[in-house]
Amino acid sequence: MCKHVLNAQVSIRSPCCQKWFDCAECHYEQADHPLLQKYDMTFACKKCRKCFRKDAQEFEESDEYCPHCDNHFIIEAMTPKPRLEVEGEDARIDSRMLKDERVKPKAKEERTIFDVEDAPHRLG
Repeated sequence: MCKHVLNAQVSIRSPCCQKWFDCAECHYEQADHPLLQKYDMTFACKKCRKCFRKDAQEFEESDEYCPHCDNHFIIEAMTPKPRLEVEGEDARIDSRMLKDERVKPKAKEERTIFDVEDAPHRLG
């Protein structure tokens, strides 16, 4: 799991050391050498877990999708943002204070004193 790009859809195989990384910053942190840049890139889709190659010189709009499962892997990267919030109790016990930006909020249900399901039958 990459801590730099929260919604990474593919892993990239480094051409210099033949190891898999989610982003170039992960390679920079873990390897003791600079990243070798080549036009022929090898990806591994995180949805279907299959590998494929793409040529970066001839990259088209159709190349933004996994050829096996059509997962759109070229999307805007969600990076962690620092923010100041009120500290609560221990997050391992009570995680209500934590907010995950990747999870969409649920639609708020309207509260009423009337029985909404029974209303059409009573309206004559």
